[in-house]
Amino acid sequence: MEFFQELRLPALDVGVLQDSLRIATLPDHCASIDRVMSDQGDRGEIYCLWGQFRVSREPICKGVRFSLLNCPHALAWTVAYHAWREKLVIHCTIDDRETDPEFAESIEQFLSDWSAGLGRAFGGPACS
Repeated sequence: MEFFQELRLPALDVGVLQDSLRIATLPDHCASIDRVMSDQGDRGEIYCLWGQFRVSREPICKGVRFSLLNCPHALAWTVAYHAWREKLVIHCTIDDRETDPEFAESIEQFLSDWSAGLGRAFGGPACS
């Protein structure tokens, strides 16, 4: 399944975005992430609304991708800036086409928390 949130931003430097989105700063950007248990750069462990997970961070062309490495649903999310659309996109996936409604709702909350946190950090209004 796929889930999306977008923020309208007229300009954002992708390098600044990538520098800002580190494992150590995840709780600053998303209220669904309570704390960082360990941080070794691009690997670490977090405690979030679903429990404790190992997390990886990958810089990508337009932003950053995070993956919960020991999540039974293979949950991953990407934060990427699309300059031509002036949108910051938060895209989350799990490894199945369907899931129970309660879990889907918690993923929507996770994305809403990301949208709110990134809006505070970069000054953009949510647009979906």
